[in-house]
Amino acid sequence: MPNRHFLVLPLMRRLVHGAFLLFCLFIGFRFYQFYQWAVAGGNYTPRPPSVEAFLPIGALVSLKQFLLTGQYDPLHPAGLTIFTAALVLAFLFRKGFCGWVCPVGFTSELLHCLTNRATGHLRRSKRPYLLRLPQWLDYPLPLLKYLLLGFFLYLILWKMDLAALENFSRSPYSITTDARMLFFFLHPSVLALGIMTCLVILSIVLRNFWCRYLCPYGALLGLLALAGPLQVTRDQKKCIDCKKCEDICPAAIKITAKKKLISPECIGCLECVARCPQEDCLTLTALFTKKLSPFLLPCGLLSLFFTFWLAAKYTGHWQSSLTDDVFKHFYQMIHR
Repeated sequence: MPNRHFLVLPLMRRLVHGAFLLFCLFIGFRFYQFYQWAVAGGNYTPRPPSVEAFLPIGALVSLKQFLLTGQYDPLHPAGLTIFTAALVLAFLFRKGFCGWVCPVGFTSELLHCLTNRATGHLRRSKRPYLLRLPQWLDYPLPLLKYLLLGFFLYLILWKMDLAALENFSRSPYSITTDARMLFFFLHPSVLALGIMTCLVILSIVLRNFWCRYLCPYGALLGLLALAGPLQVTRDQKKCIDCKKCEDICPAAIKITAKKKLISPECIGCLECVARCPQEDCLTLTALFTKKLSPFLLPCGLLSLFFTFWLAAKYTGHWQSSLTDDVFKHFYQMIHR
């Protein structure tokens, strides 16, 4: 039987993930209210800095600028803080940001899980996925997200010099990126609607479709996680090859083929550790240590994530230096 203490991990992850999803929905609604005030008048709502979490490309520009000049982005500091936190968390705690924080991945998992239960597939097959692609297609498809990542890294890290970075950061386009993102979802084109519909359908049929095959943010975090100290280790002598760990893995990793689970696809969810029927067959380990409590990963990850937020807030690296009236001016320019 699996360790009963570890069975709480999946529930714990869903509660944490759900809390972040609700928070993001709240932030999105508050930003919508701010946007409405800026372009149409009405009751004033302060601009929530956390909305910058959804601007990772701009945050990558800000990070390069910070490394070259030592100047922290004064216009979108929260975005840089969250992006830097995600990079550090990926190195220290696998892709725990994807597995415990990111609302996009959780929404994708939720869609698939609810459909699985509603159709009765889970009850009939006892497997938490509706469909898996054949290996000849599943193996090359993740290259798509690395190609997207390579494009952005080439464009920002290689092609853009300091002058280009500064011009972009201070441009009206950069200042209004958050409003443009909201406008995209409020008034999508026919093409955008078609693409989003396809992504939703694919996420329902194929578990974690966006995360596994298309997300360049997750691809970057996965590469950093490869060099990190934490990993799941499999005791080959205790393994009974039941493959319950592989059935439950959101990333569809071939766990029973590995002694150490060192993969850029691992999101640090620890579902495999929780569901393994053999005690101490799958364990969380680190460099120079044989075994760690699996609770160290989520507790350490969340503690460090909120430490970044507190440090940014109390050092003045959270709130934009632009006043809400300045944002209002630029939002009205693109709304005309």
